[in-house]
Amino acid sequence: MTQDNKPISGIWLLIIVGCFISMTSFGVRTSFGLFMSPISMTFSWDREVMSLALALQNIFWGLSQPIAGALSDKWGARPVIFIGALIYAAGVFLIPFSQDPWLIYLSLGIAVGVGVGFTSFAIIMAALSKLLPVSKRSFTMGLVTASGSLGQLLVVPIAQMQIDLVGWEQTASILAMMALCIALASWVLAKPPSNPSDEDKYEDVGLKRTIICACQTPSYVLLTAGFFVCGFQVTFIGAHLPTFIVDQGLDPLLGAYALALIGLFNIIGANIAGWWGGQHSKPYGLSFIYLSRSAITLMFIMLPISEASVLLYAAGTGLLWLSTVPLTSGLVASFFGVRYMGTLFGLVFFSHQLGAFLGVWLGGVLYDQTNSYDVIWWLNIAFGILAGILHLPIQDRSFSHRLRAAEG
Repeated sequence: MTQDNKPISGIWLLIIVGCFISMTSFGVRTSFGLFMSPISMTFSWDREVMSLALALQNIFWGLSQPIAGALSDKWGARPVIFIGALIYAAGVFLIPFSQDPWLIYLSLGIAVGVGVGFTSFAIIMAALSKLLPVSKRSFTMGLVTASGSLGQLLVVPIAQMQIDLVGWEQTASILAMMALCIALASWVLAKPPSNPSDEDKYEDVGLKRTIICACQTPSYVLLTAGFFVCGFQVTFIGAHLPTFIVDQGLDPLLGAYALALIGLFNIIGANIAGWWGGQHSKPYGLSFIYLSRSAITLMFIMLPISEASVLLYAAGTGLLWLSTVPLTSGLVASFFGVRYMGTLFGLVFFSHQLGAFLGVWLGGVLYDQTNSYDVIWWLNIAFGILAGILHLPIQDRSFSHRLRAAEG
């Protein structure tokens, strides 16, 4: 039996459903890059229109994450994910009818961004953390994170096949139906137990004071700053690596293979990170990840670019891709417990999305100014080194004494 007196089989059902939601939400979201060219051609738009829509999607994903987390902390994940899935599905369904730029900003940008924020792995991990004993949390967070990459591997190729067979308009409808499946699956998620185990009892001083306390805790602030770097790095690579590969005179298909390889190896990396977090220091694990990102990126840009080097870089990057997520979310739970984890991790994730927006935007701006990605690659390396250093002083422990002080 577990801490909330649920049979082990019931807990595994919750984990499986949580992984399915993460897989579907992230898988559908990662397929939107496939729509940029056909939508732009259909509506005679410049690429800037779709680029801005996807940038808005990232920002509204980040903005909605703390709100979704706070609602989940208060009412449970079930209603939050259900409502988010409906918004998600509506946004995707309306894409073919968004024939003016402001409509695509509302549908693909704002609605889908909010929908992703309300159904993302951050909400799933916060919900499962409240249903699982501490010993199983880090491993489960690794599973949920890996599930997102599995969705990328499965949904993106299927979406591309459907675009080729039936067109992007009908493919959007198929993806909208997939988002609706999230709403159905959300009903399996139980509300968190009202009586947590002794190992998880923290002072409940209220959401506002908990947030103030977190913002005054150096370890939480450093963790938030480090996650900004994560968003900057992965989003720049995801958006600009295929173009960089073409600039080197290589086959455009190599870019698609590289992204697929990143997703494949991320499944391995996320699970390794989840295991590590349950056995060893999470801050040291994060420091290793960020420093390793800088090291392999440095080798990649310093050596001659070839098919082999691209695939090796993709595999190495995949191992480090979202392996930060289970460790980062695990630290948030360690700091202040799981009572307000959805909110606190949502704020950390908002920092990630700010970095994501900046990574995509600066990549294009600096390329336009210099006709090269050299500056942004070096900035990527420097940020990784900085993040690696920032995580070293983070303490992997409870700060419940700060909550008690805040209450007094």
